[in-house]
Amino acid sequence: MKGIVFLDRDGTLIEEVGYLRDPAEVRPIAGAADALRCLAKERYLLAVISNQAGVARGKFTPAEMEAVHREFLEVFRREGVAFDAVEYCPHHPDGTLAAYRGPCDCRKPGTGMAVAVLRRLGVPDSCPRWVVGDKMSDVLMGVRLGARTVLVGTGYGFVEKREGERLGVKPDAFLPGMREAAEWILSVNGTS
Repeated sequence: MKGIVFLDRDGTLIEEVGYLRDPAEVRPIAGAADALRCLAKERYLLAVISNQAGVARGKFTPAEMEAVHREFLEVFRREGVAFDAVEYCPHHPDGTLAAYRGPCDCRKPGTGMAVAVLRRLGVPDSCPRWVVGDKMSDVLMGVRLGARTVLVGTGYGFVEKREGERLGVKPDAFLPGMREAAEWILSVNGTS
């Protein structure tokens, strides 16, 4: 294992469509599967970490979220990509459903999901870490993990970059998409 790459889902690996509740709307972003295959071939662990506040907000049910999750995994499996871990946070502090409303340590920029993955996979503290996503919450989670961070221009990336600049927060790299993010990870880690 050369490292672990934490990946956001919506807007990073699949097209951003708002509150995704229909499995038929799962569409991979061009180049994402190629990038992930390249990272896996070079022995990087791939972990998806995704906020899914639509559950807390009543935009979709846990069953609908699971159906989308299964389709997401199947779409990438057909492209030759297997993820080492996948974690979702259904909570939101302002959720309309009491069972999912309130603060939690798993919702990004919190590190709860990532820490759970690191423990479950037995990833040593010395293992290089990266976080790739289209939101500043991904970047902030990465900073808290001591990871290198990539903000991609897909999804909400350009809007989030401007907001991050306004707040004085910036990723280690801002790149057009997942393909360029994978190339950057490999070059920074001396594997390309």
